[in-house]
Amino acid sequence: MEPNDNLYSQFVGWAKIILPLCAIALLSTLFLFARSANDTDEVAMAEVEQIAREQRLAAPEFSGLTDDGSTVVVSAKSAQPDQNNPDTVMISDIGMRLNTTEGIQIDVTAVSGELDGRARVAQFLGLARIETSNGYQLETNGLIADLGSGVVTSDGLLEVRAPFGEITAGNVRFEVTSEEVGQQMVFTNGVRLLYTGQRP
Repeated sequence: MEPNDNLYSQFVGWAKIILPLCAIALLSTLFLFARSANDTDEVAMAEVEQIAREQRLAAPEFSGLTDDGSTVVVSAKSAQPDQNNPDTVMISDIGMRLNTTEGIQIDVTAVSGELDGRARVAQFLGLARIETSNGYQLETNGLIADLGSGVVTSDGLLEVRAPFGEITAGNVRFEVTSEEVGQQMVFTNGVRLLYTGQRP
């Protein structure tokens, strides 16, 4: 029994030294983190108070399905309700991603926008950009997206860089016409095409 008692005594002796040292290390670490996080907490609380005053949502995301089964996600840096129209949300740094049933992805971005929840319409204000997974890049001055049908129309002149060249037009309309035809881009009002050939 003596060896076991001796081992136990040694263990207790070491524990009396090591455990208080660990406790001191943990406490000092706790105070260190508490001190450095204090400024961050104050900033976060100030932001929360501002969001509450403005009735604003930070980094909201709205998602759903279109009539043909495509998925659509609308996201933003911030959003707040329109005081004059409770169904409309004013959005900053708006973005939309549409994944069609044919496997094409369409990304739309703009500096600001509006989302009408009742009408299921998103409006992209100012300079708007569209990029598709099949090689199209478009810039225009405003877009309107019907979240129910998945149809996106431009609100002004536009420039397009396509796999085969460049296009300028007065308007463009992205739409799904049928399962056989799939996704279409229809350009109207003074269409000009600079054909450079299919890029490799």
